[in-house]
Amino acid sequence: MRCPLLAGCFLLIWGASFVSAGDTESPTVADAYRRLVPLQLLPLLHAPEVHQEIKLRSEQVEQLEAWFAEVDGPWFRARILTPDNQLKEQAQLEANTRMWLEQNFTSSQRQRLQQLEWQSLGTRMMLRNDFARELGVTPAQQRQLAELAAKNEEVSQSSSKDSPSKRNEAAAVASQKELAAVKTILTDDQQRRFRDVVGSNFDTQKLQRIYPMAPELVPTKTWFNSDPITLASQRGKVVLVHFYAFQCHNCQANFPIYRRWHEKLAERGVVVLGIQTPETPTERDPNAVCKAASETKLAFPILIDVDSENWKAWGNTMWPTVYVIDKRGYIRHWWQGELNWQGATGDKTIEQIVDAALAEPDPA
Repeated sequence: MRCPLLAGCFLLIWGASFVSAGDTESPTVADAYRRLVPLQLLPLLHAPEVHQEIKLRSEQVEQLEAWFAEVDGPWFRARILTPDNQLKEQAQLEANTRMWLEQNFTSSQRQRLQQLEWQSLGTRMMLRNDFARELGVTPAQQRQLAELAAKNEEVSQSSSKDSPSKRNEAAAVASQKELAAVKTILTDDQQRRFRDVVGSNFDTQKLQRIYPMAPELVPTKTWFNSDPITLASQRGKVVLVHFYAFQCHNCQANFPIYRRWHEKLAERGVVVLGIQTPETPTERDPNAVCKAASETKLAFPILIDVDSENWKAWGNTMWPTVYVIDKRGYIRHWWQGELNWQGATGDKTIEQIVDAALAEPDPA
């Protein structure tokens, strides 16, 4: 799901819920307001525009990606946990990352990154203790802002069943209300000093690469149409990973699209890779998997995930699911279910994202 970027603040979407600070320990958020303040550190750290803005050196980017190898798997899998456990897991990962930053980023880099976090939160930055201290936001002012934020969360929840366009419209209206309230709640002196505290404006609305790096494939005994491969070996190519089960009707509906992608996009540097994870007893037979792939003319590499190890590593929950992996190994988008279900255009959406990923520079 692509991250919606609204009114200078983005919320990292895992399915239908957003990542917030939850009921976990945090040195930067007042206890009463944790549920109103999204966690933004990890999404920001994954964006190359942020790397440039905080002036990371090339070796620091390499170190950061080595750190991602430690935290991105748990971060991505956390999206399928219960809300409370999801929030606790992600808050802990963020806390660990802050400790890592202390050792590997300069003070000026950390300071600018903190400003970008504040900006990404929009008006919710006022509820963070670190920002409140810098600007002199009082507890009474925070309570006023929190009351409005809580009402807007109720609006967001009530519109959760609406169409995406209606949800975005409701969120935009709510954000504008919060923004207008700030002008009446902050003192003249606070408003004058505001820009000095948050630093020069940085547009988080345009950030695209804000998801984890893709988990490496777990080795299995059987592949079809290919020798065993790794995602690391595909660096420099865009990879379309799809989980399927050959007896799954919804998966079968996607097969013509997978075939088209394999036939038309390979010459542009796109790899289609199937992961067959069994749903029925028959699908646990590698011979049956290979026979079905031949009969349905699936000519791309297929990893036969008999023990569901890759399914678990990716935190996958649905047959079929398609993931778009960019040239550097970052997840850029995923689609659950039939790509053309009831008029959906999931295939076109993915193809547009692939086009954009192909246009990006090759990794060094």
